[in-house]
Order: sequence, then structure tokens, then C-alpha cells
Amino acid sequence: MKILLFADPGIDDSLAIIYALLHPEIEVMGIVTGYGNVSVFDSTRNAAYLLDLAGRSDIPVIRGASQPLSGIPTTFYPEIHGPQGLGPIVPPADFQADVSPFELMFEIIEENIDDIVIVDVGRQTSLAFAFNLRPELMEEVKEVYLMGGAFMVPGNVTDVAEANFWGDPIATSVILNKAQKVYITPLNVTNRAIITRDIATYIFNHTNSPYKKLIPEVTNYYATFYDQVMPGLDGSPLHDVFTLYYLLNKDRTYTVKRDVRVAIVDGNRGQSIADFRMVYKEPEREHYIAMDFNYNHFIEDFIRINLADGGELA
Repeated sequence: MKILLFADPGIDDSLAIIYALLHPEIEVMGIVTGYGNVSVFDSTRNAAYLLDLAGRSDIPVIRGASQPLSGIPTTFYPEIHGPQGLGPIVPPADFQADVSPFELMFEIIEENIDDIVIVDVGRQTSLAFAFNLRPELMEEVKEVYLMGGAFMVPGNVTDVAEANFWGDPIATSVILNKAQKVYITPLNVTNRAIITRDIATYIFNHTNSPYKKLIPEVTNYYATFYDQVMPGLDGSPLHDVFTLYYLLNKDRTYTVKRDVRVAIVDGNRGQSIADFRMVYKEPEREHYIAMDFNYNHFIEDFIRINLADGGELA
């Protein structure tokens, strides 16, 4: 499956990039970076560095948005993702990211319009720009996957809002209103897609991947934050990895179809809203929300993909 991946790496975005690169059924056509967990400068460098580690500099890195459409100042999260986004790992000081122009994204989509899928696991600003600049092209994309939202569960930035939808609710609204078909992986599922330190250590001990050392180090760093906010977890939820898992494992996931909208005003900014009453109006749009999943299969899949380079699953 060909994907164009929008991300703001960030630890969980980085693990999602690694998962996509190692997955035998995913062909990454490009990575569009943006602000969010870290600045667009750091996220662009991190994406290029991850590609470089695997010898995949053939995949273009496209620099996207540096701030939300609203112009509201952006909050970064060094306490979660580390000062530069990869936890304790810092790319060499002399590493230079090879950055492609934003217009290349449209060329990639045009050349692969029949089978390309867009996956956005960061703030949705860059993707909203694409819909505004080339609406006739973007509306032909058959499927868009968004990591974001929280339905009937607490948010992780405010009591009602998840970080990606909160970061630029205007951009999210553009995509929900314009995209042909949208699949959403909210905190309902991603908060439970937990990788423990033991799993990361197991991967380290059984893989020859170029990311062998990185995975346990960033997982431990990420888990240390969650030790404080979710004591007893002994790991960390991989929000963005789950979105790519969902892409290929819908048969292992409970999904509902509902019209989704996002609040824009300050009082409940970023809140994701859908009608979950027993009797509800038939949805007018192609919005699908992942609500539950097979956790054991997710874990098995994550380990299997990270050992896909020749390691063995015991």
C-alpha cells in the first residue's frame, strides 16, 4: 500500500515512521513534516535522520507548516519527546536534512492517485494547506487517516481535547469537510496501544534492524513521562503506530461510522464531537472512528514488523 505520511516526529511519530519503513505491505512515498511535538525544523531533521539510518534517503522529506492556521502560539513538549524530539538521541551536529519543496507532494499524489493513501499522525495544518491549494486533486484521494480526537474519554491536552485536534482545529475541520473518506484513530484506542519496556528490550535482543538501539532508548524515555501521568503503565501508548496498524488491520478493530466535527472556539477548543446516541441521524459524510481493537494482535504485529529484517519471533 502506498502512503504519504504526515508527521511531527516526536517519539511516537518516529516509531510510526520506523514501523512504516519496515512493514512489507507499506510503501512510503514521502514524509511531510510539520510543527507539533517539536518545531518543524526539528521534525524535518528527525524524519531525514530516520531515513538516513535505514539507507532510505530516496524517500523525499517535504517540509510543511510551522504554525497553525489560527496563528495561535504553539506549545512544544520537550518534557515528553526530549529537547529535539528523539528522546535521548540527538542526530549528529553536522547532519543536514535534504528537504524537498512542498509542491512535490502534489506530484506524488498525482502520479499515484489511484492507490495512494494519506496518513496524518500530527497536527493537520500541512494537510489542510494541501486541500486549500489543490482541492480538485486532494478530493480525489480515496482515503485519509487521522490520528486525533477523543470520543467519550478525556483529552490529553485539556479535559476534552486531544493534542492533534487541539493544535489546529481549523485545519482538522477543513479535512473533515473536504476529504472523500476519513478514518480516525482517537485516544479511545491509541491510549491502549501500549508498548512496554520489556517489549522494546525483546525487540532489541532479537532484531538486526538499523533501529535496534533506538527503539528501547526512545521507548524508555517516553515511558518515563507516562510513569508520572499514568503510574503503573510500565510503557507508553503508541498513538501514531496504531494508526498505521489500523490501516491494514480493520478486521481486528471495531469501527463506527458517524459524522465528526471539531470545536474551534476557545472554551472547548479541539473537542471531537459525534452522535453516539442509540438513535442517531444517518451520517452524511464518510467518517469512520476506531473504537476498540484486539490488543494482543496489535502487540504481535508490532513485534513482527520490527523483526521483519531477519530477526525471529519466539
